[in-house]
Amino acid sequence: MWRARLRRLRESFWFVPAVMGAAAVGLAEVLLLLDRSVLSGSGGPWFVDSLSATGSRALLTTVGGSMLGVAATSFSITISVLATTSSTYGPRLVRNFMADRGNQVVLAVLTSSFVYCLVVLRAVRSEVDGAAAFVPVLAVNAAVLIAAVDVAVLVYFIHHIASSVQVTTLQERVGGELLRAVEAWYPAEDRPGTTRDTGPGGGAAAVVLRAEACGYVEAVELDSLVRRAADRDLLVEVLAMPGAHVVPGEPLARATPRGAGATADDAALDRLRRCFSVGTARTPHQDLAFALQQLTEIAVRGLATGTNDPYTAVSALDALGGGLGLLASRPQPAAGLLDSDGTLRVVARWPSAADLVQPVLEAVRVYGAGAVSVTSAGLRLGGRVLAASTDPDLDAVVRRELGALVESFERGGPLEADRVVVRDRHTAATALTSGAGAAGRPAT
Repeated sequence: MWRARLRRLRESFWFVPAVMGAAAVGLAEVLLLLDRSVLSGSGGPWFVDSLSATGSRALLTTVGGSMLGVAATSFSITISVLATTSSTYGPRLVRNFMADRGNQVVLAVLTSSFVYCLVVLRAVRSEVDGAAAFVPVLAVNAAVLIAAVDVAVLVYFIHHIASSVQVTTLQERVGGELLRAVEAWYPAEDRPGTTRDTGPGGGAAAVVLRAEACGYVEAVELDSLVRRAADRDLLVEVLAMPGAHVVPGEPLARATPRGAGATADDAALDRLRRCFSVGTARTPHQDLAFALQQLTEIAVRGLATGTNDPYTAVSALDALGGGLGLLASRPQPAAGLLDSDGTLRVVARWPSAADLVQPVLEAVRVYGAGAVSVTSAGLRLGGRVLAASTDPDLDAVVRRELGALVESFERGGPLEADRVVVRDRHTAATALTSGAGAAGRPAT
């Protein structure tokens, strides 16, 4: 569960600014210490200009106030972009902007600059203050350098925010998450410590691990689950994989004691439950269906009546081709996870490629069958999946969905010329022999 919490911190707006704010306080204190112990009374080296207390206060006030104002403006722009993204591309894609490290760093740099100036400003003293005069020459000049860096950061932010609102950038980011999830959980070959022989699950002594909160299973820490199951000599079958919605009392997993003295008591179940992260929203890190849904949602919203942007839909479907093609080329992941002794400890069954591909093609048929370009993009997507697939079950699902897509398109009463185009593209997309995979691609 700690990994899920760390991921939430990294995807929040406040974590990076808080860390850099603390670093700014530390930097200010270090430079003030150097000013007091090394440069006090000497005026500093030749490349550091001496400043009066009044001039230092004016400079720090100007830099700090300006950076705070720029930070507020940048935050307002970011919120405006989030609102536009939510209404145009879907509220589930807002997470991508909040997790964008560029936006987090820009806000962190600007706010930490204000904090730095505030800490240094309180140390500036003049003789009229009733104490010995102290002007932190090194810290004040560092504030000037920080201000120059802030200007560069502001220019970067304007470029970055203008680039991030483009649909192609958003699709690339979401597509990258999909590819990383496929690489992580659908390996090309079975990894060490896994097995396909899971045996019969459950048993008379099996104990059901139930959810205590309402929400989506965001992640399952499988490595921790294996270790904790081995400590109590249990076999754990995961019943709620990432992406599943649960309410209190619904099963998360089933624990079966393996040895004569093994028991699944309340303490053991509590330790196993901590391996499940249940939150309010789905995430794409282990939930491939959600990773696919994000790109599918971009396509569907582009076809909405108020938007009427089939080009966005076509672009999103083309972006899906890379992730789905890679997924189709991978075998079904091994469900069994072994401990260090080679004993089966966890059974976690990932969804098949057919289960993941079918909702995408269904969405194309339901929402995009009225447009030739979108129908053609759906056929092209299906053809890419067939070209990469070596699974006959996946082939059957894709061919059935592509046939239904063509039928739905023709039922809409298009022109005969459009029907000919769609039929030709359907023939080209389904030209592969079932289960042939990339080796069965027809010669061109």
